[in-house]
Amino acid sequence: MKITAVAAFTAVATVSGGLAASAQSYEGATIDYVIPFSESGGSAQWANFFAPLIGQALPGAPTVVVRYRPGAGSTEGANWFQGEQDSNDGLLIFGDSGSTKFPYLLGDPRVRYQYQDWTPILASATGGVVYLPPDLGERFDGDMDDLKDEIYLYGSQGATTLDLVPLLAFKMLGLQVDPVFGVEGRGDGRLMFERGEANIDYQTSSAYIANVQPLVDGGLAVPIFTWGALDETGTIVRDPTFPDMPTFKEVCEATEGCETSGTAWDAWKAFFVAGFANQKTIFLPQSAPQEVVDTYIAALNDVVSAEGFQAKAEEVLGAYPQLVGPAAVEATEQATNISDEAKQYVLDWLKEDYGVTME
Repeated sequence: MKITAVAAFTAVATVSGGLAASAQSYEGATIDYVIPFSESGGSAQWANFFAPLIGQALPGAPTVVVRYRPGAGSTEGANWFQGEQDSNDGLLIFGDSGSTKFPYLLGDPRVRYQYQDWTPILASATGGVVYLPPDLGERFDGDMDDLKDEIYLYGSQGATTLDLVPLLAFKMLGLQVDPVFGVEGRGDGRLMFERGEANIDYQTSSAYIANVQPLVDGGLAVPIFTWGALDETGTIVRDPTFPDMPTFKEVCEATEGCETSGTAWDAWKAFFVAGFANQKTIFLPQSAPQEVVDTYIAALNDVVSAEGFQAKAEEVLGAYPQLVGPAAVEATEQATNISDEAKQYVLDWLKEDYGVTME
């Protein structure tokens, strides 16, 4: 996967394509907005932000209700949506995450869904923040050298979910991290941290803003770095939502033994792109007729171009691109393909460190 190509779509302006709202109307209807996660994580924050805005923008002002179908790191909900591809009335939309894309990219046998069967209508980039409890956070000075002797517990949805990005980053930094697999969402990982059952965690930007910033303000957590963001050249730069925090790349460069070149780095960056540059996407079933697709795209263009939207989005989701229509299609194509070299490196690492194989 070409990193520069992914960077290019993050810079694409929202595309309207001259679409106008059609005669399609949803007056009095209820639209199910399904996400394959629990109600406590970043995907829930994202979906609940967009749900009322979509309802207000669609013709007839329908009620859009977020439904939760967690399980197996999001593959259960995605498999369920795959079985709903004959739904053609526009009353069902689905939101994925990097945790849905990663098993697909790695050939996980639990995956029965095919992204080419789904119709992307909106793609959202995001970021993520790693944080520690105060006793460890106060020892962070820009590198992880003085924190390598600790044993860390981390609540994880699974090694092939979006947690692949932090787990590989922790390995590259030389940290001794024991993941506790099986949590249903990142929100559950955060709750483990709050209860003292985990001493390292990360949350996507929306969940961090809503649920971790209060912990930071209360002296109960210390942020140490972000995953960063991509500029127009594909270079990792500071996250625009958290510009005062160093990136993983900066911390890696400052930490002994961590390299920002070579196979491990290339693999980490590839999955970072797939998991964050297009971290969340809204889909219609493939069977949705063009009239329905056009109606949704017109409504979403109205949403993201509305006065005050950017400020509201930054407050809840962070300062990231929201791509509509053709731009969302391009973003999804880029995020659901990966180089053979990066894939093989990660498959070998998963087998060696966690006994996870894609057989």
